[in-house]
Amino acid sequence: MNKTVVVNEFGGSDKLQIMDMPVGDPAAGQVRIAHKACGLNFIDVYQRTGLYPLSLPQALGMEGAGVIEAVGEGVTHLKVGDRAAYASMPPGSYCERRVMPAAQVCLLPDGISFEQGAAMMLQGMTVQYLFHRTTPLHAGDTVLFHAAAGGVGLIACQWAKSEGITLIGTAGTDDKCQLAVDYGATHCINYNTEHFEEKVKELTGDKGVDVVMDSVGASTFEGSLNSLKPLGMMITFGNASGPVPPFNLAQLGAKGSLKITRPTLFTHIGNHDHCQEIARHLFSKVTSGEVKIVIGQKFALDDVKKAHDALEGRATTGSTILTV
Repeated sequence: MNKTVVVNEFGGSDKLQIMDMPVGDPAAGQVRIAHKACGLNFIDVYQRTGLYPLSLPQALGMEGAGVIEAVGEGVTHLKVGDRAAYASMPPGSYCERRVMPAAQVCLLPDGISFEQGAAMMLQGMTVQYLFHRTTPLHAGDTVLFHAAAGGVGLIACQWAKSEGITLIGTAGTDDKCQLAVDYGATHCINYNTEHFEEKVKELTGDKGVDVVMDSVGASTFEGSLNSLKPLGMMITFGNASGPVPPFNLAQLGAKGSLKITRPTLFTHIGNHDHCQEIARHLFSKVTSGEVKIVIGQKFALDDVKKAHDALEGRATTGSTILTV
């Protein structure tokens, strides 16, 4: 049996179905991978609910780690028996094994476990492009990072510290704020007990931050813009609280000639060479000890509904994985 999690219609976690799906041999440019673990991310929720529409039926999941079982013609960077990990399109990683394009599958160093690999690829490569490929950031700069105790956030806290960047985080409980600080955040604001915009101004002497990195969306957008210094950059890379509604671009001028961008990881890793370069940078951060991958929750593949409910209910810290 090749257990595969599929959605046949958009909706809640009850729409997730475990099916036995066939898996064949890889064609040119493809590999077949036997998963050891799969990653869970908010993009999976967006796809399940239809916020990011997919053609149905569709297997879910954007990242995984395992062993290469077969290699198609033209694939030269991987061979049978290699340990590998990936975050890439198309969805379909919630399964025991799959055939998929090889370009974004990366050789996993021996010093990184399969569970770490499954937990780190999408979130870690996201942090890499946020800090190195979106806008210039230098030691001494200040970043506001929302959801700092989540999977992306805890990697970002450590990454910022390793680069000499001041990171002001936000999170929803004092325990989560302490976790972010423990992993490298300079400060962390409990947005349920403090007004984050006011606290940012206090912490920066009313100057504001150089960059905001915001995966929360609607509920933090206005405050994020108000937290930037003139000429600052707003990076909105997710919609955990819902999509940002339309807004007047003239606000950016009035608030200090601000810049805004809505990047996606899949644009940054669409080129094979760029993807492999980003992954190698991530792997080096982890193997050097500068970044530790925090797996806060593990669920069996059969418990995928519980995993989605925990993620949506903001009951998770660090990364969440499905074990196969």
